[in-house]
Amino acid sequence: MIRKCLFPVAGYGTRFLPATKSMPKEMLPIVNKPLVQYGVEEAVEAGLDNVTFVTGRGKRAIADHFDISYELEHQIAGTSKEQYLEGIRYLINNVNFSFTRQNNMLGLGHAILTGEPLIGDEAFGVVLADDLCVGGEHDGVLAQMVKLYKQFRCSIVAIQEVPEDEVHKYGVIAGESMMEGLYRVTDMVEKPAKEDAPSNLAIIGRYILTPDIFDKIRETPPGANGEVQITDAILRQAQEGCVLAYKFKGRRFDCGSVDGFVEATNFVYENIYKAS
Repeated sequence: MIRKCLFPVAGYGTRFLPATKSMPKEMLPIVNKPLVQYGVEEAVEAGLDNVTFVTGRGKRAIADHFDISYELEHQIAGTSKEQYLEGIRYLINNVNFSFTRQNNMLGLGHAILTGEPLIGDEAFGVVLADDLCVGGEHDGVLAQMVKLYKQFRCSIVAIQEVPEDEVHKYGVIAGESMMEGLYRVTDMVEKPAKEDAPSNLAIIGRYILTPDIFDKIRETPPGANGEVQITDAILRQAQEGCVLAYKFKGRRFDCGSVDGFVEATNFVYENIYKAS
C-alpha cells in the first residue's frame, strides 16, 4: 500500500547553534538515540521500509549513521556494548535507504519535490524529524495515519490543538468534522496571525501524500523568501479533491526548539530509556 517515507533533512538548525554548525540537527540525541532514528523507527513500524532523505551540505553524518561502521563493530565485538547497536543494526538490515540533495533551501514544498525521483508515482509518508512523536499505548502516529489512508485513499495531515497565541508558528486548518478526531480540510493557512487563524488545529510534521502533490507543488508560486509552502500545495489538493486532517493519539514534542528538545529528553529518559 504505502512503502516509502521521505525525510526532508536539509535545514540548517540555526536555533541550536553553535551545536549545529558542523552537526546535523537531526543527529542531536534524545538521551542515547538521534532524533532522526526515532522518525525512521516510526516509519518502519508503519510498514514504510523504503526511506528517502532529502539532504544538504554538511549532512553526511545522517547517511553514515544508517550504515555499518566496521571499525566500531570490530572494537566492541564480543563485549556488552554490542547491545547498544541492536536497534540501528535492525534498521540497516531491514530498511532500504536512499539520498538526494536539495541544492537550495527553498521551503518544505521544494524539499518534497526534490524527492520526487526517489518516490515515483505512489503515495508516501513524510516525517519532519524535528517533531518527536510518542504513541504511548497507541500505534505510532504514522501507523495510525496509514490505517486511515487504507480506508480513504487521499492525502492526510496530522494535527493537534495548540494555544491560540502559538498558531502563528504553524500551518493551521479549517475543516468539517467527519468523525471524532478526523476532519475534511476546507482551508489551510500558513503561520497566520492569531486574529486570522481559522482554528487552533495546527499541522505537525507527519503527512501522507498522494503522488499528485508533485504537480501541485510545481504549480505553486513561491511565497516569502522564495520558499514554496507545502500547505499551499496541499490546499489545492483539498480544493480539487479531498484532504483529511487527523488529530492523532499520542504525544508530540517540538524538538526544533530548545524547550521542546529538553522536554522530550526528560520524557524519554523517564518513560522509555529507564524502562528498557
